[in-house]
Amino acid sequence: MKMAKIILSKEFKVGKTDDRLFGSFVEHMGSTVYNGIFDPEHEKADENGFRTDVLDLVKKLNLSVIRYPGGNFVSGFNWEDSVGPVEKRPVRLDLAWKAVEPNTFGLNEFMNWMQKIPSEPIMTVNLGTRGIDSARNLLEYCNFSGGSFYSDLRRSHGVDRPYGIKIWCLGNEMDGSWQIGAKTAAEYGRIASETGKVMKLLDPDIELVAAGSSTIRMKSYPEWDKEVLMHTYDVADYISLHHYIDRCSSFGEIGDGPFLDTDKKIYLNTKEYLARTIYVEQQIKDIIAVCDYVQALKRSKKIMYLSFDEWNVVAAKKHPGPEHKNWKTGYPIDCGAHTMEDALAFASMMMAIIRRADRVKIACQSLLVNTGPLIVAKKDGIAWANTIFYPFMHISMYGRGIVLNCLTDAPEYETKEFGPVPVLDSLAVYNEEKGELSVFAVNRNSETLYLHIDLRDFGKVDVLEHITMRHDNLDAANTENTPFEVTPRMENATKVDSGHTESLLPPYSWNVIRFKCSRSL
Repeated sequence: MKMAKIILSKEFKVGKTDDRLFGSFVEHMGSTVYNGIFDPEHEKADENGFRTDVLDLVKKLNLSVIRYPGGNFVSGFNWEDSVGPVEKRPVRLDLAWKAVEPNTFGLNEFMNWMQKIPSEPIMTVNLGTRGIDSARNLLEYCNFSGGSFYSDLRRSHGVDRPYGIKIWCLGNEMDGSWQIGAKTAAEYGRIASETGKVMKLLDPDIELVAAGSSTIRMKSYPEWDKEVLMHTYDVADYISLHHYIDRCSSFGEIGDGPFLDTDKKIYLNTKEYLARTIYVEQQIKDIIAVCDYVQALKRSKKIMYLSFDEWNVVAAKKHPGPEHKNWKTGYPIDCGAHTMEDALAFASMMMAIIRRADRVKIACQSLLVNTGPLIVAKKDGIAWANTIFYPFMHISMYGRGIVLNCLTDAPEYETKEFGPVPVLDSLAVYNEEKGELSVFAVNRNSETLYLHIDLRDFGKVDVLEHITMRHDNLDAANTENTPFEVTPRMENATKVDSGHTESLLPPYSWNVIRFKCSRSL
């Protein structure tokens, strides 16, 4: 049996988690909105057309923020189309996803839906086909109390109190050739800077996210981020990162988009795939370095933080259902059937983001329902949790607090892309208010892993629970017919003796080990 060791101390602090790290993303893409969270004809729809079975699952995730309405969709979106009496809203063609957008679910419906979770919105403005004026007017509609044209327009739509939306994204993936209104770094940097300046004149309390590189595959990465920050450093509070892990043997040529073409998809074995979160760790380091470089050039005292507002693993398998059809409404795109194996990669990806809580302050898994989803909602059928739902739920529930640096000694295995990679991937978070310590761990190994954790610095320690998720078949997924095929369960696999813990981590497993500690940090 392989053995690993972690030493944790109250002094090994990385930073405190921001609640906004535990977010997701709703875009008008495929069947995320229509036939996903919104389906007035479904038997479980409420009076607003919101699917209550989907809402019940969303509430379990304890989401702090949800980004809206895109994504690529936003770069061709006129926000005015989505407010006011539904019967008067225009039907538009969405060029980003080649769909018909009826605008029956719009800004006010989204905000109403958010209140039922509840969660806070992150709003994205269109800097593709539109710009300063549109962003200013949208902000006025959402955040100004009344007595002006757009605030009074909102009130005429039945929303008396302003929404007070705090976080605003300045466009989306503006470096991508696929983006409507794509721009050079200089073009985008200027429009983002001027848009942000005007928005903060209207509401100085908002926070702004500048669009960083769409993917580390871009030829311009990370030069794009540097040039954008040279323009936006004084007005922006965050720069965005996007990353989708896939399991193709070729990471893609420099200059490829976020996803690889079908003919390039030769899949990696499990150990190579599970190591791919190293790309995420490197991306975070790269962008922190770029931010600090620009800070030095500008001789600024301001620290630029990171918003990882699109992240996920790409499922190779798809849930059965209707094929996507162009110029229709609510037809699925990339309704991935995430497997047990995908859940392990997903858990490692989320841990990689949370481990840098000192600089990463916002994170949004992409997407919430029916597109790369945490939740699958079958039209005329049930809603259920994909395998990736559970690691997200666990870290969202128990991963808020002080992130600790894990001093880890673990066996390694060889990979072609990264050389030696530890079989153990872990995260430790201490919730000082509750006096609880949570250790999250992925066993990337085909054998049971014996884990010793040194917790002597935390006084008297008791085991609260050890949760494990694993399956004998790494290709197993939750489906409409077997919605609970892959789910977590309680294990009696951790013991404590005088501040030393012993745990058994099953082969290829996700583990949550929670302790009650007597000593405050």
